[in-house]
Amino acid sequence: MKNNPLPRLDQCHETRDRLLPLCRLRPGAIWVDPVRGHRVGCVDAVNREAVLSLCEGVCPSLALHDPPYNLVAFDSRSIDEYISWCKQWIAVSADVLAKDASLYVWLGADQTDGFQPLPDFMIMMRSMPFRPRSFITLRNQRGYGTQQNWMAIRQELLYYTRGRPVFDVEAEYTAIPKVLRGYYKTVGGRRTENSQRSRSDTIRAGNVWIDIQQVFYRLHENVSGCYAQKPLAAIERIVSASTNPQAAVIDLFAHSGTTLLACERLGRVCVTSDIDPVFCEIAIRRLERFRSTGQPGWQNGNPFEREIRTNLPKQSTPSRKPGRSEELTLFEVK
Repeated sequence: MKNNPLPRLDQCHETRDRLLPLCRLRPGAIWVDPVRGHRVGCVDAVNREAVLSLCEGVCPSLALHDPPYNLVAFDSRSIDEYISWCKQWIAVSADVLAKDASLYVWLGADQTDGFQPLPDFMIMMRSMPFRPRSFITLRNQRGYGTQQNWMAIRQELLYYTRGRPVFDVEAEYTAIPKVLRGYYKTVGGRRTENSQRSRSDTIRAGNVWIDIQQVFYRLHENVSGCYAQKPLAAIERIVSASTNPQAAVIDLFAHSGTTLLACERLGRVCVTSDIDPVFCEIAIRRLERFRSTGQPGWQNGNPFEREIRTNLPKQSTPSRKPGRSEELTLFEVK
């Protein structure tokens, strides 16, 4: 197996800066996919005019956002500043969505800091034009924490709606077989068990997802350099359940481009953006790689393999300056 991943780009600023010349978008620019009409914009999620321009002629029925919720990107903003920022991009989402629309937001709960920002975000959403529908938990296979606390293995996903959006219940069925028996009921004079009355021999996902693998470097969908990458299966489940074929989906935090790839695979149109040109480029390259190779990512590799040779550590920090072994070498592609 090859071993040339990028370090986390939100922490290794030197690497990110060296990748900038390889990016085809600059702030304010929009890339339009010539094949299916997907759009990737290098715009700020709270810039209403820029997002309206990105969505011109397109009316998404689903917004699927994964904002940076660990505050690292904001140099530890206060929770009030963070929630104020969230309120702005939620309002922008409301402006561009159809009148019947779904909104999903991945948002963390820091158990070392009052479970922020999740509770304050929930309270803020009470004043927005969306109603809460579900609080979904994706169970990670790998957790973190100390031996003096419960292992943290969950990812939080909030589901809101406006109007009467589509919801395809068939998209909820998993590959997990029904093995537990119970809930007996008499139907037509015959005592039946729950699984006998079901339309499927598998269970529905419900609002606790235990059947989806979190992304780590050995998976083919891995995109090194990105942090807290969401599983493609999770995004595809949301898109399948909450949109019709050919519908448009908006994601204001492209990051690794998972929503873009999910829409490509499911026949939807994706309108996505990121404030960072590097992540815009990663999203576009991930789509192009999938079309040319069928691969959903770079297993222990990276999106810039054609242009760079790397000998970088898996992890770097903003305060640590790279030594000779951490240098990134660019070379021209013939």
